[in-house]
Amino acid sequence: MGATIKDIGLSAAINIFSATVFLLAFAFLRLQPINDRVYFPKWYLKGSRESPSHGGTFVRKFVNLDMRSYLKFLSWMPAALKMPEDELISHAGLDSAVYLRIYLVGLKIFAPISILAFAVLVPVNWTNNTLQLSAAQHSDVDNLSISNIPVGSKRFIAHLTMAYAFTFWTCYVLLREYEIVAKMRLRFLASEKRRPDQFTVLVRNILPDPDESISELVEHFFLVNHPDHYLTHQVVYNANKLDKLVKEKKKLQNWLDYYQLRFERNPSKRPTTKTGFLGCFGSTVDAIEYYTSEIERKENEEAEEREKVVKDPKSVVPAAFVSFRSRWGAAVCAQTQQTSNPTVWLTEWAPEPRDVYWDNLSIPFVYLTVRRLIVAVAFFFLNFFYIIPIAFVQSLANIEGIEKVAPFLKPLIEMPTIKSFIQGFLPGIALKIFLILLPSILMFMSKFEGLTSISSLERRSASKYYIFLFFNVFLASTIAGSALDQLDRFIHQSANEIPRTVGVAIPMRATFFITYIMVDGWAGVAGEILRLKPLIIFHLKNFFLVKTEKDREAAMDPGSIGFDSNEPQIQLYFLLGLVYAAVTPFLLPFILIFFGFAYLVYRHQIINVYNQEYESAAAFWPSVHGRIITALIVSQLLLLGLLSTKGAGQSTPVLLVLPVVTFYFHKYCKNRYEPTFVKCPLQEAMKKDTLERARDPGFDLKGYLMNAYIHPVFKGDDDDEKFSIADEPETEQVLVATKRQSRRNTPVPSKYNGSDSPSLPEIVNDQRL
Repeated sequence: MGATIKDIGLSAAINIFSATVFLLAFAFLRLQPINDRVYFPKWYLKGSRESPSHGGTFVRKFVNLDMRSYLKFLSWMPAALKMPEDELISHAGLDSAVYLRIYLVGLKIFAPISILAFAVLVPVNWTNNTLQLSAAQHSDVDNLSISNIPVGSKRFIAHLTMAYAFTFWTCYVLLREYEIVAKMRLRFLASEKRRPDQFTVLVRNILPDPDESISELVEHFFLVNHPDHYLTHQVVYNANKLDKLVKEKKKLQNWLDYYQLRFERNPSKRPTTKTGFLGCFGSTVDAIEYYTSEIERKENEEAEEREKVVKDPKSVVPAAFVSFRSRWGAAVCAQTQQTSNPTVWLTEWAPEPRDVYWDNLSIPFVYLTVRRLIVAVAFFFLNFFYIIPIAFVQSLANIEGIEKVAPFLKPLIEMPTIKSFIQGFLPGIALKIFLILLPSILMFMSKFEGLTSISSLERRSASKYYIFLFFNVFLASTIAGSALDQLDRFIHQSANEIPRTVGVAIPMRATFFITYIMVDGWAGVAGEILRLKPLIIFHLKNFFLVKTEKDREAAMDPGSIGFDSNEPQIQLYFLLGLVYAAVTPFLLPFILIFFGFAYLVYRHQIINVYNQEYESAAAFWPSVHGRIITALIVSQLLLLGLLSTKGAGQSTPVLLVLPVVTFYFHKYCKNRYEPTFVKCPLQEAMKKDTLERARDPGFDLKGYLMNAYIHPVFKGDDDDEKFSIADEPETEQVLVATKRQSRRNTPVPSKYNGSDSPSLPEIVNDQRL
């Protein structure tokens, strides 16, 4: 038996109370001067906010004693909504602004659907007594669902009509939103200031040549094939080991700072540590001397590795960032095939420098297919076997499951309040806890695949997470029974029986999903604004490590949107809302509250807290659109399966039209708008190049791009000059000198295989012969 309205009411009370506590704690903590960098780090990073300073007593440095400010503890809510969207884009970037539009899309879709469903479907469902006359166990919520309609009733016409209405409204909203976001992206790219990635492409799988280095090979190839547009390039070094050494040295430096601070506070006692694992084992030594010597040793290792990376040709991987004189030249190169062999000299738009995931650039291109196959197999088994523990946890998080495992608890859990708590709260929180580690596992799998940008890693992880939530949370939690029963159904059923099986189970699981929405979507979102973990970590760092303002700034952890984990969870709400809209409309208000509350909270966080690591100009929107379309088609198929068990088989042809129409609508949107998110229109590139040349004709583009794509471990070091590129070649040259004997990419065999380059007259005279 599912949770009753009383159980849901208790769960709602618990979650509303939890959310209120989180919000009140946030409202109090954000006003304290000592927490200012935790709740407003974005403004500190922009340089437009300083630590609050209050004259008077020492206490004022830590506690806000202005009582009037506490009367305005809810002022953050209107402030979060006040900033216009254009200002928000310039403040936080297009990615952040468009991410917020996902919540707005939820409100736009489900607000009218909720009104329509409650006006039409709830009365149609409620004014029957089918469940009361049957012997089946049911809850109060089931009386408001399609389960209360008798078999073969003509009332199913209302559900069919509403299914059409919901589909057309959802498609209309998605079409308008796709068009708006596409225009926002084009306008953003046109108005954006000069960025290195606008002029740069990433070239991979460069075919090695025994007579030339990778750098010489790249320069020669692009001078020959893009003579009027090639400007400079930066080869990619395998600096992963060096990067690891730099990070290890930083950790050692943090420990040294900690012990030096301890010694400054208590000069009478030298701090000590142990040399073994985590400072818990081994011999006891002077901590300051030990970490000083360890840092010196690590610096020597770092210097040796740095020298090796710079001088060893094997440290150069067959990839390079190639920059062009214009956006137009970069667009042509990034969006065309470079050779007759489509597997070599592969070009794609370079991520912006902040977005590059450097660790994966050193992976040989030939390994990528194998890695992706391994990940695909691993992900399949992760999906398949995760059903067992999730179903087990779900079976324990209900009355029958607990009584089966622990019969001695039966008198306790049969008490009305305890029973309501278990049925209305425990299943949702159990599932939430079980999914905590999953995003980290999926991100590791995406990194193993070899993607080269942080944004693409997050999009790939989001895709995996959504698939996982669909199968293991939605389907596995919907189908009733034990874990083995669920596996047996998936293994032995034919594919065309799945919609019917799941469709029958959907109305019975509405109350479970309502509790999950309240736990994850209400209390969970309120917990996001409290930032308890970053608050604790900041104060620990502030107490143990911080000595200067620069240290204090480094201790801040503004975080980011977390697209890889947050967006799939939003998509789960779209799926639940669209599936239950025509089945159990009682669930819709809970989803509406989530979208409205989450929009408010995340808008505040984006304005004041999050510092997005990269800017992809909303490249994720096609994935968002595609997943909502998938949810819509799934809802149509499951409604079809449900009605087929209700004696409404004649409605099958009518409902089959909807998935077909939805699919072709998606194809139209994909063909019409998706190219905007994948390619750069040459017309727009030329327009921006022309305007820029007119406004700033003397700009040194080569100097601007020269070191834009150097690995972060080399930036700001004395070794930068070792990465400089040769002087720009003369543009009048028709044929480019090369050391190679091969004719692979050279119009004629090169006679200039010495160390000196030929002069222009020599080349011209040779061409006249």
